[in-house]
Amino acid sequence: MKVASSIMGGILKVTVNVFFLLVILGFAGWILFRSLKRSQDPPKLIFKWVFTAVIVWFEFTVAMPAFARGGFDAIYGLILTLFGGLAMAITWRHNITDIIANPIGALYDGGREEVEPKPYYSIAISKRKLNKPFEAIVEIRKQLAKFPNDFEGVTLLAGIQAEDTKDLPGAEITFNHFCDRPEAPPRQVAAALTQLADWHLKIAQDVDAARAVLDKIIAKFPGSEFSLAAAQRLAHLDGTEKILLAAHDRQAMAVPAGVRNIGLLDSTAFLRPAETDPEKLAAEYVKHLEQHPLDAEAREKLAIIYARHYQRLDLAALELGQLIDEPNQPAKRVAHWLNLLADLQIHGGADYETVHETLEKIVAQFPGSAVAELAQSRLNIVKLEIKGQKETPGKTLGVYEQNIGLKYGSPRQL
Repeated sequence: MKVASSIMGGILKVTVNVFFLLVILGFAGWILFRSLKRSQDPPKLIFKWVFTAVIVWFEFTVAMPAFARGGFDAIYGLILTLFGGLAMAITWRHNITDIIANPIGALYDGGREEVEPKPYYSIAISKRKLNKPFEAIVEIRKQLAKFPNDFEGVTLLAGIQAEDTKDLPGAEITFNHFCDRPEAPPRQVAAALTQLADWHLKIAQDVDAARAVLDKIIAKFPGSEFSLAAAQRLAHLDGTEKILLAAHDRQAMAVPAGVRNIGLLDSTAFLRPAETDPEKLAAEYVKHLEQHPLDAEAREKLAIIYARHYQRLDLAALELGQLIDEPNQPAKRVAHWLNLLADLQIHGGADYETVHETLEKIVAQFPGSAVAELAQSRLNIVKLEIKGQKETPGKTLGVYEQNIGLKYGSPRQL
């Protein structure tokens, strides 16, 4: 029994020793491999390792046994050890110096960490500032040859082509080549196409080309925040086209004669410009939204007219609700519309529960955000807002006015 126990103990001891030996060898091998990988002269480093192994073998086989014998052999062993240490110091002196000096030098030069390669456009930007656009294009293309997917370089190249050399078709080719890449990030693609639409308006004054580019964004990213922004811009292109046409076809404008003896008049109220008819505005917004249902600005203005002129909170809530429920709307805009709805409800005499429910939606949809904190702060004082709001008499509406906001469905149905 004792013999078996002794054998088992010996096997366990050998196993533990072998395990620790393997760990030490593995760690040493990892250090050697890492050092070899980072070395600027691998053959020289390998020679140092081999030389060090020979010195260590010599010390264990010659110097240490001499120490063990004592007498003059111990002095001989000491001399051999000193020579071995001196040889090791000469061999590894530069490495030892680096170990001490590198942490201090790294504070100034970044150490030996690999620098991520990236393009540099400083030369191209300088050439552009010196009014040498073609030389700048050459420098940019050199960088893009190494980094073909760099959005900064693509944008800089297209900008020089469109703005400096007036080569808008070339800029369009540059952007389209980038946007057609499958790996191109959607946000960068949308930014590039939006910039291209701006150039068509600003440089070429081509509204149709700008409209085609914005339609491309909608087709490429349907239902996204990028398509919403493009649709918003499309809705206002008609006004931009009128401005561009007016710049080319300016008509003589007759200036009416001023009022004489204005200081002697009893009243000057008739001189004030006439206010825009809200009913006419509402009809225009409804007609506009039939063509551009995603125009958030027009729908927001229509909601305000419904609430403040027609006293129809239900129609105002319907319009703002379509904006709030539209997918991919930024949190800041959704919070703005919910706050606006709360304002209209307070102005229209809604009760506390209705206003509280509207503001609570901001906290529920965007917990922990800045807009939620602002909404929570407003919830604490909403009773004071309602109390301070004076009641206004209602308005009797005709059949047409009551159904004015029901002539079209949601943006998704158009």
